[in-house]
Amino acid sequence: MQSDSVDLAALIASRICHDLISPVGAISNGLELLTLSGATGIGPEFDLISDSCSSATARIRFFRIAFGTSSDSQMLSQNEVRRILQDVSQGTRLRTEWLPVGDQTRREVQLAFLALLCLETALPLGGTVKLDRQGEVWHIEATAPRINVDPDLWQMLTELTTRVEISPSRVQFLMLQTIARELKRKFKVSHTVDSLKLVF
Repeated sequence: MQSDSVDLAALIASRICHDLISPVGAISNGLELLTLSGATGIGPEFDLISDSCSSATARIRFFRIAFGTSSDSQMLSQNEVRRILQDVSQGTRLRTEWLPVGDQTRREVQLAFLALLCLETALPLGGTVKLDRQGEVWHIEATAPRINVDPDLWQMLTELTTRVEISPSRVQFLMLQTIARELKRKFKVSHTVDSLKLVF
């Protein structure tokens, strides 16, 4: 059972993502109709809007899983998770490889997505993140030209009682710490100049 604070945050995130996905989808559908109608005067601005809609849709779907409500009874297929990760990294310097075979519970995918967001903060130049699950244990590793680790943030995972001041862009560390503490998960973090690995 998750704490009331985590439940509330997840419900708020789910509501926001749910309310945003419809208008963004409507814009995307409108653009598609314009294309099919053969409208004249469509230039690079059209492509920019279309790409922005696709990016927004992908990130909303990703954030809904990472920060929204989850349970062990909801399942996500291997193909669905891969598609979400592929879409959300489109046009960025981040590449992902989803290695687990078969369906995963939404809660486990949530943990993996939050971990991915944590790893992304250490990749100022982009990189590749491989996400694998061996038995009940996640092995998530980033390789990049440069790794920039904030010790205070990562200590929140290795020592689950640690609390530090965080900015909104780093809220994934607090969310992952809180859920992991309630699930009694323990983290191991290791890094070199060009790699960062998280096992839990």
